[in-house]
This record gives sequence, C-alpha cells and structure tokens, in this order.
Amino acid sequence: TPPECPFCGEAAGRELEEHVRERHGHLLGAPGTGNGEQLYECPMCSLTCTNIQILEEHVDLHLEEHNFSEGIDLELAQQLQNEEDERQRSEEEKREREEFKKLQRQYGLDNSGGFKQQFLKNMEREVDRGRMQPFEYHKRKADMMESLASGIDDGKTKTSGVIEALCKYYQSENKDVRRVWLSAGVDHFHSSLGDRGWGCGYRNFQMLLSSLLQNSFYNDCLRDTTLIPSIPKIQSMIEDAWREGFDPHGASHFNNRLHGSKAWIGACEIYSLLTSLRIKCQIIDFHKPTGPMGTHPRLFEWILHYYSTDNEGGAKVVCTSKPPIYLQHQGHSRTVVGIEEKKNKSLCLLLFDPGCSSQQMQKLLKQNSDGTGLKQLRKFVGSLKEKQYQIVAVDGVLSLEEKAARCRASQVLTSEKIP
Repeated sequence: TPPECPFCGEAAGRELEEHVRERHGHLLGAPGTGNGEQLYECPMCSLTCTNIQILEEHVDLHLEEHNFSEGIDLELAQQLQNEEDERQRSEEEKREREEFKKLQRQYGLDNSGGFKQQFLKNMEREVDRGRMQPFEYHKRKADMMESLASGIDDGKTKTSGVIEALCKYYQSENKDVRRVWLSAGVDHFHSSLGDRGWGCGYRNFQMLLSSLLQNSFYNDCLRDTTLIPSIPKIQSMIEDAWREGFDPHGASHFNNRLHGSKAWIGACEIYSLLTSLRIKCQIIDFHKPTGPMGTHPRLFEWILHYYSTDNEGGAKVVCTSKPPIYLQHQGHSRTVVGIEEKKNKSLCLLLFDPGCSSQQMQKLLKQNSDGTGLKQLRKFVGSLKEKQYQIVAVDGVLSLEEKAARCRASQVLTSEKIP
C-alpha cells in the first residue's frame, strides 16, 4: 500500500515529499524565517517541520516505504535463488543418472545381453565387413551353441605348452636370471568375440582351473568339473556359490544374477567360486603402494615367498606344484604363472594376460635364444603402478566344516590387507 500523507491522509506514493511541500508547505517551517520557531529536519530527505509529531509521522512513512520495497527485493531474490537451486539439483540428478548408466554399460549390468548375444553380433559385423564368410559364420554359430549347451569351453582361445617352453628356455638362459619359479601346467585363454571387453576375470579363472585340473591333489574337489567350463557356465557356478550363502554383499551388487549378462567379475567372485568348490584360497589386498613412484615391492615379495616356500633347493629353474595366482587391479585382471629373481636381486613377475591373442602366445612356443618373446610376459616392479592390487592365491583343500566356516566369514570379510 503506498504511504499516506500525514496531513491529509491522501495516498502519496513515492512522491510523498513533493506532495507535502506543494500541498502542506504552510505547515512546515523553513530555515532562516526568523519567526523564532523550533525547526525539525528530516534525516532522510532534509524536509523541515515545525512540529516534532509531524516529523515522526513523516519519518515513519519513509521507513514503511523502505521496508515495503526491501521486502519486494528480498522476495524476488529468494525466488531467483530457489529457481537456481532447483536447476542445479535437476542437472546433478541428470549427471548422476547418466554416470550410473555409463557404469552399468561399462560393467555389463545394462541388460544388453551376454556372451551369446555379443558373439553373434560381432560375427554379423565381421560378415558385413567382408572379414568372415557366411559359411564360417554358420559353422562358428553352431559350435558356439553346442558349447553353450554342454557348458564346456570350445578351446578355440586356448594355448597349451607355454609353461613347458618357458622351462626349457630358462634351462639354457644364463645371462641375468639367477633363479625362476614356475607354476605347473597352465593353459592360456584369451578373450573371444563373445567376451571381448569384459571377460578377463572369467578367462583368468579358466587359466587357474586348467592348472588345478592337472594336479591330482584337487581331484576330489573338482570331480564334477573335469573340463574347462564356458563363460556362461562359470557365471552359473558363481550364482550357485551365492545361493550357498557366499558373499551376499557382492551378490547384491549384481542383483544375484550374472548369467546372460556382460558383468565384470573380480577377486571376491573368484574367491567365492573356489571356496564353494572346497578349494582353499585367500584374498590378499595390497591396498596402497609400498615403494617409491607408486610401486608395490611388497606384492612382488609376497609372490616370491608363495613360490619359494617348500622349494628352497639350489636348482635354477623350479617347476613348482603351486597353482597360478589371480591378480586383480582396477579395470583388468591377469594370471601370475611365475617369478624371476635376477642376479642383481631384482624381481620380475611372469603374467598371462587374457588380452594377448593365441598368435602372440604361439610365439612363446618357438622361443628364440635372446628371449625377446618374453617381453609380453615380464613385469618388473616399475611396471605395476596401479593404486591397488588384489590377489587370490590357492593353497590346499577345505573340509566340509572349513567350507561352511568360510562361507559364514565371507558374509563379513573376505580379504586380508597388507599394510
């Protein structure tokens, strides 16, 4: 409501002072009139009044007008701030939804199909580009369907005999290797058209299992798994472990379902699967670098101890009975199949990588005298600089009671951290 004139009560609006001067100037004294009256000057507009009460009413009108306009400004400012907050919230929610969908796609949890769908889609793309003949497409499709039906890997990505070739090479190599320890009989498996981009965890489990199947010590545990399972079969085996009660927290991350998806798996899923088979293993978490430049010398020392325990003889090449080690870091996993100790005491891991093709691995079977083919296997301390590493190491067989105890323990904690 516009302020009223204190003399006549008329609404004067923002022109109050002008109104008072024009209409009621006779009631206001003026400086220097010489009539001896007491004059009162408005502190806000410099009007002078002869009556203190009139001045007070006049000043009150000033204050009411000021508060009214200030209230409008505050209300407008609050409205603008609320609109800005709402816009930022909306944009943040949109970013979070997009990031969540991106993570779902990255980790294969976007319901876009699994091994079978990706295999067929990639083969169709190869045919369209002229890199595969239609008859080959139909043959490979039939082979894939047979593999899925049987639950047995088709072996088309497998390379055998590399460990034996390495053993032969190190026997004659005398340059800078002081000693070398190797796992027993590990086949290499690489990613195929059906699991490229997400299947490394499953392929590393196949490598580990290939060694265990050749070790009679694990026959009783693996009586129902005499051949290497396909990736969809491994997914079903992990789901079986979850149904037994292993790692409920991890299972909830995948909504208790892997089969038919392209979901990545890691050390916890490998641990749950092995333990459900009564294979004794442990997860070791190297959760931070222990050396300069972000390196992990403690990881190398732990692996050396793993291989050298019970193998303290003086032989230069030690073909142990130790299974390979599953090695996990953010975004990828590999299989440790051995370790070199150089003459200068430095250590070098030997890794099978699912990202290496059969053609690359075949070169190791024809190892030349200078060992150049080993470059793709060798990883020195300075080569592993991820922030965190986890390993799954196998070390024996569990009784039924021990298996049950580990199942209960996995519901709380499954890894040991190396300080």
